[in-house]
Amino acid sequence: MKQILQYLFNHNTLSKAEAKAILTEIAQNKFNENEVTAFVTVFLMRSITLDEMAGFQEALLRLSVPVDLGTHDLVDIVGTGGDGKDTFNISTLASFVVAGTGQKVAKHGNYGVSTISGSSNVLEELGYEFKTTSEELQSDLEKGNICFLHAPLFHPALSSVAPLRRGLGLRTFFNILGPLVNPAKPKYSMIGVYSLEIARIYQYLLQKKNENFLIVHALDGYDEISLTSDTKFFDKSGEYIFSPEELGFKNIEPETIFGGNSQQEAASIFRNILEGNGTYEQNSVVVANAAMALKNTGKYGNYKECVTLANESLKSGNALKSLTNLIK
Repeated sequence: MKQILQYLFNHNTLSKAEAKAILTEIAQNKFNENEVTAFVTVFLMRSITLDEMAGFQEALLRLSVPVDLGTHDLVDIVGTGGDGKDTFNISTLASFVVAGTGQKVAKHGNYGVSTISGSSNVLEELGYEFKTTSEELQSDLEKGNICFLHAPLFHPALSSVAPLRRGLGLRTFFNILGPLVNPAKPKYSMIGVYSLEIARIYQYLLQKKNENFLIVHALDGYDEISLTSDTKFFDKSGEYIFSPEELGFKNIEPETIFGGNSQQEAASIFRNILEGNGTYEQNSVVVANAAMALKNTGKYGNYKECVTLANESLKSGNALKSLTNLIK
């Protein structure tokens, strides 16, 4: 590792094969904690390259626990995290709204590292028990059109760096990798990112794989459609920007989508919204994200029609029913 670190400290970058090999060795605990911390720190000091991202992704997918849900006709709505905005769990709520329309969802998530409550925190707080087998996940999918893959259970390779990530409390390249390594391999991914630089790396990588993706970045820094500013989107056809008004909603203030000061408060906000008691602002950001995820599948009509579907899922209680069935 000392040679690798010296190489990187001299402003060199890794090839795809080198990145894949090094992350595999990190997962096999071949290096001590100080060496791994120094390695991770390199990518806090500079941006990750496309080759490095591709190598790390291949390593994690190869080392992951295989998952077979009987279909890849699945949606995942996931963010990199690390935007420092402390919103409520928008992408997870949008996932339940999508499930409430009948579209099956395989949500991949983890505990919050640089935020108070990640998707795993909020679902655990609401009473969900993480599943470990394809059979259990399939059962959840049949009951509520949604299953949840708690990343550490399907990526044992990450267990060696989990204490380090918690200790740092900062976004690392593992945040960036999370949305790319869902073991269920969903056909449709809507990925929120905290920077335009990362968005473009994702776009290049996912275009090469010819995947059905939609990358989302709010221009004021959110890793989701926040409606606090214009949002930039990237897909196979190119890049485009929409204002909140063009998405059919009012421009909102950041404090209206604050996620609370504790995991308990985050869970309370989550359930309150699904129970039909959300504010205009809370409902709007959830519906906007769910609608775009539905539109990305190409199965539910234009964006306006997808907004109608998402609204109906939330207001009818179907999204709440998906959560209730999952927790049962």
